[in-house]
Amino acid sequence: MKFLFDVFPVILFFITYKWGEKNAESSQQLANQVLSHFTAGNGVGLEQAPILLATALAIVASVIQIGYLLVSKKKVDAMLWISFFIITVFGGATIYFQNDAFIKWKPTIIYWCYGAAFLISDFLFNKNLLKMAMGGQIIMADAIWRKLNLVWAVYFVVMGALNIYVAFHFSQSTWVSFKLYSIGALPVFLILQSFFLAKHIQEPK
Repeated sequence: MKFLFDVFPVILFFITYKWGEKNAESSQQLANQVLSHFTAGNGVGLEQAPILLATALAIVASVIQIGYLLVSKKKVDAMLWISFFIITVFGGATIYFQNDAFIKWKPTIIYWCYGAAFLISDFLFNKNLLKMAMGGQIIMADAIWRKLNLVWAVYFVVMGALNIYVAFHFSQSTWVSFKLYSIGALPVFLILQSFFLAKHIQEPK
C-alpha cells in the first residue's frame, strides 16, 4: 500500500500524459487555460501540452502527498522530501520554459541522490543505511551489509543512467511509458535481493 502511495504521482503523470497525447487539441486548450500564466511564452504549444499537464498534476500530487502526511502527523521519509523538492524544481522549470528536458532529468537526479546517499554514508561517515534500517530484524556480518549497500548504490546509478539514455534516445511518449514501467524494476530487485539475503542471514544467538 505504501508503495502505491509513493508512486502515485508517477501513475498520475502517466495517465495524464497518455490522455493528452490522444486528445492533443483538448490538452492544449486545457494547458493554456491553467498553465499559460506560469510559462515564459505567450501560450502552450500543441506538442508540449501533454507533458506540461502531466508535470503540473505530478507536482500537485506530490503536494497532496506531503500535505496528507503532515496533517495526519505521520513521518515524511527523507526520500519523499527529496522527490518532492526535485519534482517541484525540475517540474516547475519544465512548465516555465516549456522544455521537457528538465522533467526527463528528474528521475535520474533522484536515483543518483539515493545512490550518493548510500555511498557517502558508508565510505565517508561509516554509516550503513541498510543496516540502520533493517539491522534490528536481520543479522548479518558487517562485510555483507557493506556489499548489499554497494549493490543498492549501483542499482540507483544504473537506473539513473538508463533513464537518461531512454529520455534522449527515444521519443517523449516512449520515455513516459518507460518511466512508469521502470517502477517494476524495484520489486524485481527486492526479490533478487531476498535470494542474496537468504544465504547470509545469521540465526539469532
